[in-house]
Amino acid sequence: MSPIFLPAPTQEINSKIARCAGVDLYVLRLDLMHPWVNGNKWFKLKYNLLEAQQNNFTTLLTFGGAYSNHIYATAAAGNLFGFRTIGVIRGEESLPLNPTLRFAVQQGMQLVYLDRKMYRQRNTTDLHEYLQQRFGEVFIIPEGGSNLNGVRGCMEIVGGEAIAFDYICVACGTSTTLAGIALSLRKQQRILGFPVLKDGAFLAEEINSLLKNYHASGLPLPPNSLASWELMCDYHGGGYAKVNDELLLFKQQFSQEHDIPLDYVYTAKMFYGVMDLLHKGFFHKGDRLLLIHTGGLQGNLGIEERLKKVLS
Repeated sequence: MSPIFLPAPTQEINSKIARCAGVDLYVLRLDLMHPWVNGNKWFKLKYNLLEAQQNNFTTLLTFGGAYSNHIYATAAAGNLFGFRTIGVIRGEESLPLNPTLRFAVQQGMQLVYLDRKMYRQRNTTDLHEYLQQRFGEVFIIPEGGSNLNGVRGCMEIVGGEAIAFDYICVACGTSTTLAGIALSLRKQQRILGFPVLKDGAFLAEEINSLLKNYHASGLPLPPNSLASWELMCDYHGGGYAKVNDELLLFKQQFSQEHDIPLDYVYTAKMFYGVMDLLHKGFFHKGDRLLLIHTGGLQGNLGIEERLKKVLS
């Protein structure tokens, strides 16, 4: 189901901070796989789309906020692979549509809005039954693609070359990506997750639950042992989709110096965190780090649009 996707290149980051620390720094450019369905989004969608296809569903229904990368990617993937798509959006409709939702509509997605109280029930059987009654037989994908199909797909993010790295670093929203990567690596390797939400330590429980449920599911497991993982919770920049002046400056300087675009919500926070840890001596001389670029660059348009309104 993925001939339209390019292989993600691994690119060395020639960083003075890394050289001073004696550390080799690389980035896996998942953002270059496809213009619309890229980053970890494709991996979280892949097996959901396959299950929907195998069970003869013609309509996908999923959830997200007004600037959601997942909504954007699901709309595009649905259009590419012949599914009708419905996006259940948190909050009230706001016109004109922002760039994310405008793109989703252009890809054929039908938007439905739920108030925040009702949206909080997005994972409940009651709401799913209501949506099935309203829209008929739909294949429901949870917000962010955060289910066992999503974990299975994320096991494919890093290939065999990952064995050359001591640390894999990734931004965390739902933690699905971290769980999948952890299942795909060896015991001696470590994963550092950088929650983009304030007080992100709660994600540890989510990760343990995903790992436990995946092991019990009977879905394919690689022969390697589970890699150890740790959450670095001090780099959220003020909270989800929040951007402070320090993060803004870092993103601009890093992108100019290394010609690697970052998004404000996820990758900029993770890259900033890694650079700060290098400065603090967290890593050891000779360590090799692989940073996962999880895409999400479309979200920059929405963030910049909001920043202009604040500054005007």
